Amino acid sequence: MSAALNETAGGWEPLIVSFCCNWCSYAGGDLAGTSRMSYPVNVKVIRVPCSGRMNPMFVLRAFQRGADGVLVAGCHPGDCHYTSGNYQSRRRLSAFKRLVEFAGFEPERFEVRWISSSEGDKFAEEMTSITEKIKALGPNRKMRDARWQSVTSKV
Repeated sequence: MSAALNETAGGWEPLIVSFCCNWCSYAGGDLAGTSRMSYPVNVKVIRVPCSGRMNPMFVLRAFQRGADGVLVAGCHPGDCHYTSGNYQSRRRLSAFKRLVEFAGFEPERFEVRWISSSEGDKFAEEMTSITEKIKALGPNRKMRDARWQSVTSKV
């Protein structure tokens, strides 16, 4: 069910998009699942090869397409399988977060976290934490693309 339809029903739940590094964060999510740790079902996980591969445009597109919050999760600094991908990601995404804040958008809607493959409990905690934070902020109305909303509301 789309977020717009969910809002009209009165039981709004945030949509969180999480971009996870294949080697660490995604494996941490897999560990959380196999260990039967629970986290909110409204978190949609997208696997990327490395957090260094994250283009800030992916984040903007997620917000335009209806995400209420976006989380980028990668390997801990110094543990990247591609040597320096997480350092590049940290630099690029921290500048992006400042730019988003300067533009008047709530910076709390966008988070970057470091989660290793052995931290299934941390993965579940971070997903729960960002969902609760976004639920308190309310729906994302500033960055949604009106053209996309009209298409999803017809579905």
